[in-house]
Order: sequence, then structure tokens, then C-alpha cells
Amino acid sequence: MRYPLRDSLRSSLTSSLLILRYVVPLYLAADILIYFDLLRYLGVLFAPFTSLLDLPSEAAVALAGGVLINIYAGIAFAAPLGLSPYQWTILAVFLGVCHSMIVESAIMAKLGISYGYSIVLRGLGACLAVIPVLFMPASFFGAAKQIRGVTLPHYSDFWQMLLHSLGNALILSAKIILLISLIIVVMDLLKSTKFLQAHLAKVNTSFSIIAGQLLGITYGAGILLREASRGTLSREDIFFIGTFLMICHSIVEDVLLFVLFGANYWIIIGVRLTAAVLISWTLLRVFRVISLDWVVRP
Repeated sequence: MRYPLRDSLRSSLTSSLLILRYVVPLYLAADILIYFDLLRYLGVLFAPFTSLLDLPSEAAVALAGGVLINIYAGIAFAAPLGLSPYQWTILAVFLGVCHSMIVESAIMAKLGISYGYSIVLRGLGACLAVIPVLFMPASFFGAAKQIRGVTLPHYSDFWQMLLHSLGNALILSAKIILLISLIIVVMDLLKSTKFLQAHLAKVNTSFSIIAGQLLGITYGAGILLREASRGTLSREDIFFIGTFLMICHSIVEDVLLFVLFGANYWIIIGVRLTAAVLISWTLLRVFRVISLDWVVRP
């Protein structure tokens, strides 16, 4: 079978540009929020969760930063708090499920998954996933390492911040386009082989889950968008993959950031994978009986 490289590059660029329409403006908005120190006011909304999660009250701002902006903001605000390995593991599980809600929910909406469903699923999913960690014995957590904390950048004026933010947004854009293009080319090359042609339905679903697992929603959604637009994923596939990945994605880079501060890698991965399997399996069966119409567009 002839491998159409030009078609792969064209579809990867289309998928990348769809994502960048959300990533770039929201990236700028997040930096503006941090610059004007508005995140501390939003942290009040998360204050009730800190005691439930065995975190100090000051961690409310870290929760707000992670949920509303991204993992890096959450870690930056949590770094000076002197959290224990146990607390870093809790934060890692909660924010691992429930972070970058504004950007990633908008991306999932491009796949046809309801914005409201994404918000509710990840909020409740984070609470459910963290419950086992709260009851684990202290012996499961080692001593924290003394390392230099992550700090947020400071700027002399608004325009310097805006220029720096735009530069970072463009760098991220280039990374997204290059990475998605590479993965789609490899996917199409592999799927053009006779062996994978015979199992194409399973391959489409597996590739989509693996891409999101390793790359995260922001990068992995580009592959999902391409597969969905080609009609290789059914509505049930999109619902299952989307639900699974919103609970458990980016299990390499994001998780290792927390491990640097003493969090337990295997606990984080174990509880998130378990939660993703149980929640996605259960909800798929529920919506087979009820209806997918309000969750995934027909």
C-alpha cells in the first residue's frame, strides 16, 4: 500500500491549528491572571478543599493555579509551602486529574464532548481518585528531598510580560505542530501495513489512548481530532477515550514534576489508572442505557 506522506502532513497541520486557536489566547490570559495577582482571590474558592485533602490552607492558591491554569502554576505556588511527600502525592493525584480546566475542556469540546461534562467529570474524578491516598499508611511515603523550588517569573512592566508570554505561546505552538505531525506520520505509516490494516478499529482506539497517556490532552487531542474527523472513531469510542484520558493522561512529564518534590510515582500512576478504568467503564455502560446525546455530539 502506498504511504501518503502529504496527506498525513496536511491533516496534522489542520489538527494542530484547531488546538492552537484555544491554546495561544488562553496561555496569554493565564499569564495576565498571574501578573495582576488575581489568582489569590480565586484561591478563596478552593480553600474548603484544603482541609479535606490534608493540605495546609495556603495550598488553596496552588489548587487554584493548577485547576485554572496548569500544572506548572500549581507547583510554583506549592513549592514554598514545605509540603510532605504525602501531601505532594495528594496534590499530584488531584491536579493530575483536574488541571488546565479552561484550556483542556475547550479542546475536548472540539472533539464533541460537552464542556459541562468535562468540568464535572474531572472535578468529581479528582476527588474520587485521591480518596485511596488519604487512607494509605505513612510508610508508603519516603522522605522529601531538599531541592530548589519552582518560581514564577517577575516582569518590570505589563508589556514585558505580554511579550514574554506571547513568545512562550509561539514556542508551545511550534512544539505542538512538530510533535503532532511526527506522531501522525508515524501512525499513518504503521497503519498502512497489512498487519495493522486487519485490526484497524482496535489500532485507532489504542493509538488515541496511548497518545493522550504519554503526551497529555493538549498534545494528544490533535491525534484524536484527526481520527474523529476521519470517522475512524465512533461516538462510543470518543466518549470512552475522552473519559479515560481526562482522568489519566500525561503520566510521564507531569507526574515526574511532582516526584521531584517527593511525591510517590507509583501511587500516583496506580490510583489514576485504576480510577480511569473504573470510571470510564462504568460511565460507558450507564450512557449506553441512557443516551450519549448531551455528552457527545451526534
